[in-house]
Amino acid sequence: MKSKLLFLTLLITMAGLNTFSQQPAATLQSNPWSTTQLLQPAALITMMKTGKVLVYNIGVAEDIEGATHIGAASKQEKLELFKKAIKGISKDKTVVIYCGCCPMDKCPNIRPAFRAIKDASIKKAYLLNLPTNLKTDWIGKGFQLAEKQF
Repeated sequence: MKSKLLFLTLLITMAGLNTFSQQPAATLQSNPWSTTQLLQPAALITMMKTGKVLVYNIGVAEDIEGATHIGAASKQEKLELFKKAIKGISKDKTVVIYCGCCPMDKCPNIRPAFRAIKDASIKKAYLLNLPTNLKTDWIGKGFQLAEKQF
């Protein structure tokens, strides 16, 4: 009986540890955005048609048509470039950032850039919801990228 109880306790403990280890990193990190600030790709397309939104690529993925390419905001010089880009804009302007190089829970670029938006007191700040990457969550849904000019 004791061995069955010990086995059951061990099994429950291991199941609990396995469940914890399966948690996505995003739940273990501090995200500076709220769930209401995650913007779906189709919603961004609609917003961009109005021309009343600024979109910044703060990563190394390809550019969405109409986005301003900043580069990897995990690098201090690119983060400073982004801060400079948003410094003079109206606090009521809608600003959307995205990266898309890797899964959002592992992305080194979106958190520093979103914190910069918050520090700039921009009220309508959004993060494009690309949970997997740009290829899967943008291109895979039929949305276009900017044409490359050579």
